[in-house]
Amino acid sequence: MFTLEQFHRTYDTVTTPVTINGQTFRLFTPASIDRFINPDDVMDNFPLWAKIWEASGVLAGYLAGMPPDPTKTMLEIGCGMGMVGIAAARAGHRITMTERNPDALNFARANALANDCPEIAIERLDWNAPQLDGRFDTIVGSETVYKAEDIDGLEAMFDRYLNPGGIIILAEGVRRTGVDFWDRMRDHFDVQARRQTLRSDQGATHMVLFRLQRRAERQSES
Repeated sequence: MFTLEQFHRTYDTVTTPVTINGQTFRLFTPASIDRFINPDDVMDNFPLWAKIWEASGVLAGYLAGMPPDPTKTMLEIGCGMGMVGIAAARAGHRITMTERNPDALNFARANALANDCPEIAIERLDWNAPQLDGRFDTIVGSETVYKAEDIDGLEAMFDRYLNPGGIIILAEGVRRTGVDFWDRMRDHFDVQARRQTLRSDQGATHMVLFRLQRRAERQSES
């Protein structure tokens, strides 16, 4: 059984406060990412999960403001340390958080417990070899379109896990891999996009919140 005591014996952490729609969450984050970096494979296995991404804040705010439907299920892909899923759960959504990296899963579990969300389902999911059962009414994710080599696995996951009539909500930074991905998605989905600019002392960061719904002809093939 996973416990916070066990987690803190394993990891050196700092507590990072994050405010979503006026509600503050306290997240355990790594004190250093050095232990998670493989020096022989830095580029392919850099611990992207160990950062609180701006896009995650955008998605968390959107889901926290979206009215929950107790009859609908939600799947988060690439949950990282759990901020989005926790905000969604606290807003009343029935969400399952997933990640591939075992350390990320431990941080997500710890943060769920620390933010009074012990009921959240948190599961391992490898996009290229998915073994999770079931289908979901909504799939959500932030900064999922980061590497071009992940696009095939991501599209296959949508086919496997999205219920007919379901929607996909993704928050992404503006980058070339995203442009290629959305061009491909428009072949099968109706895509709505809303641009958002985050401003800080470091400058402006541009985000896009996407909502995808499978076209009727694609649904009939599923």
